Amino acid sequence: MWSEINLNDRVWVVPAERMKMKRDHRVPLTQQTLAILERAKALKQDDCDLVFPSLRGKVLSDMTLSKLVREQGIDAVPHGFRSSFRDWAGEMTNHPHQVVEFALAHTIRNKVEAAYHRSDLLDKRKILMADWSDYVSKAPSKSADVSGD
Repeated sequence: MWSEINLNDRVWVVPAERMKMKRDHRVPLTQQTLAILERAKALKQDDCDLVFPSLRGKVLSDMTLSKLVREQGIDAVPHGFRSSFRDWAGEMTNHPHQVVEFALAHTIRNKVEAAYHRSDLLDKRKILMADWSDYVSKAPSKSADVSGD
């Protein structure tokens, strides 16, 4: 929702009522994300707060997102995006486990540890998300083709 995005601070705040853990979740916005939002803003309908509305001004359905991904030739499904991020962060980066978990809005399960952890590690997550944006926005290299063709 546009009302949740602060372009000046480069942060999207997902309100607690839309989060599983019922806590606000701050998401740092990268340069690539801001560029996408600027393009979306040019298409914004005055009476709609949704960033990517359907043609009827409603929330996009899961089926619509899946169809869009398929039509773009992306060999993935929207449901797997979070898992792909987690695998990438764990296998291809040195970002601390806690930073990655906070990026996914996961909480600390240990009650004692959670009581002392007051930060959401936003500054470290900015670096993580910039690395992720760089990774997903780069063109695949020819060496990535393992088919032998």
